[in-house]
Amino acid sequence: MSTAKIRKIMVVVEETITEMGRAIDPPTRRAAAVAVIENPFAGKYVQDLEPLMDIGAELGGLLGEKCVAALGIEPAAAESYGKAALVGENGELEHAAAILHPKLGAPLRKAVEKGAALVPSSKKRGGPGAPLDIPLGHKDAAYVRSHFDGMEVRINDAPRADEIMVAVCVTDSGRPLPRVGGLEAADAKGEDGLR
Repeated sequence: MSTAKIRKIMVVVEETITEMGRAIDPPTRRAAAVAVIENPFAGKYVQDLEPLMDIGAELGGLLGEKCVAALGIEPAAAESYGKAALVGENGELEHAAAILHPKLGAPLRKAVEKGAALVPSSKKRGGPGAPLDIPLGHKDAAYVRSHFDGMEVRINDAPRADEIMVAVCVTDSGRPLPRVGGLEAADAKGEDGLR
């Protein structure tokens, strides 16, 4: 049974084919899945945010699976991930935190198989059309610098004052043409979430 009252879902794939006149082969790809949901606590202070935490658990798997499907990859082939939420003006940042932090990560990790590293996140308040940046990091090894990245999403009519946009991003690669050193993705062990 769905606990989230979803108005719409948007899924988008960005594929970078060239960068600085150089071919990217294979192209780097990022997919974002965004759910626009009703904020059940808009306009009022509520101490117990457990219902939003449960919504986070529901959306982590749903949006993660949509990203993996959009990329057309097996879950294990996902390389990085991130999450973000944008609350409408009648909500508070803690509503975004309740969705993103306690329960969203586990089902997202299941959708991408493993995910030893923390899931980077951001939260903000804004109105319809406001940009939302989803930070990205390697799913198994936070020290892989080539996967420090982000993806911007926006929806022209969301979030309304009593809504929340919840976004997940998954990639099948790091940035195009990475060259700032650090641990290589191919050398990551993925045991401690760092290396």
